[in-house]
This record gives sequence, structure tokens and C-alpha cells, in this order.
Amino acid sequence: MNRHRRADRVSMGGWNRLLVVALGILLVSWSGPAASAFWSSVSSNGAAAKSDALAQGSKPSTSVTGTNVSVTWAASTTAAGRAVTGYSIARYGAASGGNRVPATGACAGTVTSLACVEANVPAGTWYYTVTPMLALWQGQESARSVGNLVDTTAPDAPSLTVPAYVNKETANKVPVDVSAEPGSSVTLTVTGTGAAPMTRTITSATSTPTTVVLDLSAFADGTLSFSAQATDAAGNTGPAGAATSFKDIVVPTVTGVQLVNGGGSSVTGKIEPNDSVVISFSEPLSGGSICSSWTESENSKTLSGLTVNVSSGNELTVSGAACPTFRFGKVALGGTYYQSGTLSYSGSSLEWNPATKKLSVTLGATVTGSPKNGSQTAGVANFAPAPGLTDAAGNPVASSSATWATSRF
Repeated sequence: MNRHRRADRVSMGGWNRLLVVALGILLVSWSGPAASAFWSSVSSNGAAAKSDALAQGSKPSTSVTGTNVSVTWAASTTAAGRAVTGYSIARYGAASGGNRVPATGACAGTVTSLACVEANVPAGTWYYTVTPMLALWQGQESARSVGNLVDTTAPDAPSLTVPAYVNKETANKVPVDVSAEPGSSVTLTVTGTGAAPMTRTITSATSTPTTVVLDLSAFADGTLSFSAQATDAAGNTGPAGAATSFKDIVVPTVTGVQLVNGGGSSVTGKIEPNDSVVISFSEPLSGGSICSSWTESENSKTLSGLTVNVSSGNELTVSGAACPTFRFGKVALGGTYYQSGTLSYSGSSLEWNPATKKLSVTLGATVTGSPKNGSQTAGVANFAPAPGLTDAAGNPVASSSATWATSRF
């Protein structure tokens, strides 16, 4: 009788072991690798078993460097406190829904650590998940991480706005406007002769241009080349933008003032219609600084219908130019040409010749007031330029202290 009972117990133990195996097979066959619950033995003879389960994976933390995404997460255990054997990492192209994409590289397959880096991730915004693994079983997938923008598009070339000229007054404070992709880091480089290249790094915070003020005093006169490259937050560097300026810090000077007799019936030494004043300069002036409506060119430019005035102090000025802004100055004639009244010559004209660097004023035929009769001896005339009269670079004309040749009308 006892032998039969022992046999029954043995038989029942075998059935229990078969039941555990069968349940395990069923769990695997029903759910495959996605099964989150399993059976484990709780006695040495295998006659009893209990269920255990894998918890949901922890929501991962992520960061992006270029096209590499770093993923970290907290350790997972089973409900009974058993350590898992690894983790499966995946990413999605949306915060919810979408296709599950297994991670690649160091994050591929079963990762046994609590961190990995997926390199060369395609462009897009990616949301990562972590799923705990234990042998053939896996737990519930974690909540998705925050979105990770992977940017593989290089920024456009920055746009540079620089002054056409750098002159004596602006060489130490040259403004450069840089427009680049917002949030990008821009490397600005200036090259020229006489000094080593200058480099500045700026951050383009918004879509509005960023102004950088540079001291370019160390560079010699000549062409200055500006170059700028932008690197975005993802580490993509784009093509360079370029611009040029011309540096000129040489101040133009007056090199001579000559009073010229009009000839014909004109009396030598007396101011009369058709007489002229010719002012010479060390370099061409900006035509626009004489008459603001003139464009810069190598061609001669003329203004007519002017009035030449001679003061009681024998200073000659010009007025009546049909320009929004007209600049001339005054000529100290170096002799006594005024007699009385308001001495003026209507119908006068002015010519600027960039090729010869000469500014000429010819007196008109209509005279008011009285010039002095008789012949004046030759004297030294002087020209005082009006403020704002400059060369092409914007350097203001300086009066020269040189001794010029004597002359008379």
C-alpha cells in the first residue's frame, strides 16, 4: 500500500514538472519574446512554481550631439526583485503612434549597460524607448523620451554688409552686419595687407542682423576681404559668405588755387565775367560730396545757373546750385577786387574734373555791385573747403599750408 502511495507522489511530482514546462511553453508560444510574465521554480525538486513579471522600462533621458543621440535609463527588475539581463532600445518618429525602429550601432540588440550612443542617426525628430529583457522574456516598453532633433542640413552662407570704404575717421570702428541662421555660431575673418588675419566668433541669436564693430587700424590701405561661416547647433558648418571694403586713410589736400583771367577784352588784374578760379587737389574728390545728386564716375560734371559772390573782405563764394546739398567753401582772393555794393555774378558755372583733380568756377555775365577798377598785382589765393567735402573714401579735405604760386584775374 505505501509503495503505491509513493508511486503516486512520484507520479504527481512528474506531472507538476510537466505542468511547469507546459505553462512555460504555452507562455512562449502565446506571446513569444513579448511575454512579460513567466514561471520559476520555488522548490529544489521542481514540484512547485510561482509566476514573476517584468516591470515597464524607465523613461529614458536623451541628448543630441551632431547626428549622435545619447540614451540613458534607470535599471529595471522583475516584480520579485530579480535583475534583468539587458534592454532593447528603439526609436519612433512621433511622440505617439508611428513605426518602431530598432536602434542601431552601440544601441542595437540587447544592451547590458544603462547607457548607449546611437551614431549617425538619420535627420528628423526621434523619441526613444527602453524595454527590459530577461532571457526569452521582455517587459513592457517604457514611455517615450522627449523629442530629439537630428539636423544634418548645413546653414546657408551668412550675409555680410560692410561699408564700401574704410577711411581715417572710421578705421578703428568699422561696423559689420552679419545675418545668419538663428542660433548658429559665426566665425568672421578679415584679411588684408600689413597685418595678420583678424577673427571674431559671434552668435546669431535672431533673424535680425548682428552688428560687430571692428578696429581695422592695423591693416594697410587697400582691399579688405571679409569672410563668414556659420555652424548650427547640430554642428553643421555651411559655406562662407564674403564681402570687400577698400581702406583709404589718406586725407586729400588742396595743392593749389589759381585765379585765371578770362582773356579777350578782360582787364588783367580786375575781376570780370568769364574770369575763373581753379582749385587743384591731391586726389579726386567724391563728386557726391560737391553736389549730392551727382553719381561717382570718371566723367567731368558741370553745374550752371550759379551765382558767384565776392564779399567786402574779398572772399569768393558760390550759391544757387540745383542740388539737394551743395558744398564748395570760400576762396580768399589775395587781392582787393571788391569796390562796393553786393558784388555778384549771376549765370556762373562750376566744373569738377576727376581726371585732372580740378574744381573750376567761371564767373557769369550778369554783374551786380561794383568791382574795384584798375589792375591788381598777383597774390596768393587760398581755398577753405566746406565741411563735408571729401574724397571717395569719405576722408574730409584738409587745407594745405603750402605756399602756392601767385596769380590774378
